[in-house]
Amino acid sequence: MAVVALAALAAGGLWWWAVLRLVVAPEHTGVLEGAVAASGWGLSLLPVHVASRASRRGEAVRATGPAGSPGTSR
Repeated sequence: MAVVALAALAAGGLWWWAVLRLVVAPEHTGVLEGAVAASGWGLSLLPVHVASRASRRGEAVRATGPAGSPGTSR
């Protein structure tokens, strides 16, 4: 668990370094900074396009309200 957290922290730090370098000194940046910034941004969109297994099989997913009544949307 600690290794995963450390890897995520390192990847996040690398992404922020690339973005800040692109913003602060764009004339001194290269392809590497652009690729790191673009790939991090692209990964942030991933959860929007990922569907659960239930919805991929065509099963209906129903929202339940606070009282547990079916059909109530939030």
